[in-house]
Formats: sequence, structure tokens, C-alpha cells
Amino acid sequence: MDSEARRKALAERLRQAEGPLSAAALARELSVSRQIIVGDVALLRAGGLDITATPRGYLLPRPPAGVKCTFACRHRAEQMGEELNAIVDQGCTVLDVIVEHPIYGQLTGPLRLSNRYDVAQFVARCEEESAAPLSQLTEGVHLHTVLCPDQGAADRVWEVLEKLDLLYR
Repeated sequence: MDSEARRKALAERLRQAEGPLSAAALARELSVSRQIIVGDVALLRAGGLDITATPRGYLLPRPPAGVKCTFACRHRAEQMGEELNAIVDQGCTVLDVIVEHPIYGQLTGPLRLSNRYDVAQFVARCEEESAAPLSQLTEGVHLHTVLCPDQGAADRVWEVLEKLDLLYR
């Protein structure tokens, strides 16, 4: 097997794996040294494959389970914590915030907030750094991409944001 075919086989094996695969195990399967596998993984990563190295071996991240939704919101800066807590309280994760800037176009800030502790840390860091939220660039108008465990949780987010008058209409 040539090196290109081996890397294709390695990538396919990682796609099919239920859990992490050690370099030693992959080396045995593909009849090469562990060092060859390490090099192949580096080349696959350089080619754009998102391979994660864990203490137990290599794996490809799985897409998160659940329902991904986008909510259009508008509020004052001091309401940011209330908005984010309202979302995470429904069992959802706030993946990011997106604003449409008149010069730069779409600006996205990753958040990954899953609980009240995450929200408190984020709000505290904004205050410590005197950092204004991205939504201040757009008079409070912004989008959130939210990952919910199911449609019921997404519906609850909609209802609570509506009740708090934080949805943009």
C-alpha cells in the first residue's frame, strides 16, 4: 500500500471508529510503524481533517447531537447575562454570537456557554476587560446559534426570550 492509500485508509478507519484509536493499534492494522502513523496524522491534519489526539488515541469529533437553532435578539448591554441565562436554563448551549457589521460584514464570536457558571464567567470577563459585547456594534441586534437537546428545549428558549422581550422583530 502506498502512502496516499494508507492515509485514505487511516482517515476512513477514524471516521468509522466508535472511540479513540491508538497509534500503535493503527500501526498494527496498517502494517507500518507507530511513527509513520504519527506522520500520517500530521499530514491529514494539514490537509484539513480535524483529528483530535487524546490520551487514549486519535479520533474525529462527532457532530453534536440535538437541534441547532438561530435566534435573533435585541437588548441593552446590561441585559446580556439575563439573555444568556434564559437560554442555558433551558438545557441549551449558546454556541456563538453573530452581528452584521456595515464594513466587515458578518462577525462571529464563539461562546460555548452551557450553564450559569459559564455565563457568569463570561459576563465577569467582559466587565474585567471593559469589553463591550459585539451587539453594541449593531444597536443591540444580534444572532445566537444555540444547540438544544431537542425541539422542546428550542421551543422553550423561544418562549422565554419572547416573554423577556429579548427577541428581535
